[in-house]
Amino acid sequence: MENKKRPVSEVCWELGAPIAEQLGLDIWDVRFVKEGADWILRYFVDKDGGVGIDDCVAFSRAINPVLDEADPIGPSYCLEVSSPGVERELTRPEHFEVCDGCAVIVRLIRPQEGQKEFAGLLCPPTDEEIVIETEDGSKQAFDRKGVASVRLMADWDEL
Repeated sequence: MENKKRPVSEVCWELGAPIAEQLGLDIWDVRFVKEGADWILRYFVDKDGGVGIDDCVAFSRAINPVLDEADPIGPSYCLEVSSPGVERELTRPEHFEVCDGCAVIVRLIRPQEGQKEFAGLLCPPTDEEIVIETEDGSKQAFDRKGVASVRLMADWDEL
């Protein structure tokens, strides 16, 4: 029987969730990525009204000893804690639920109709598609496999 390791980001999410809750924060996303020669563990935290530098520092200080004790990451890495930002990326099913009706930009891997970026209001997605309502009121669907990213727009006037 094959033993599959869980993704580092998933393990780190579980380690950080109780700490975030104690601090009145929500984890928006966790990413473990290689940038150049360095490995980066990124926590994106949020709360009603937004997070500030003090929130990020508090979470960083609280999660650091937990990560050291659990030791879920093999290579050396840099820990970063930040806000997901106003133009946050939607990556998880709950992100799409919470942001239903919000203005988004959908970026595609390959051009569709001669373009790679589409803006509109997020409609309830399906397992296979991301759907937006464009400025002219029409609906446009994109195969999830062809979507590079979906981000909130800071301002609907960007359309």
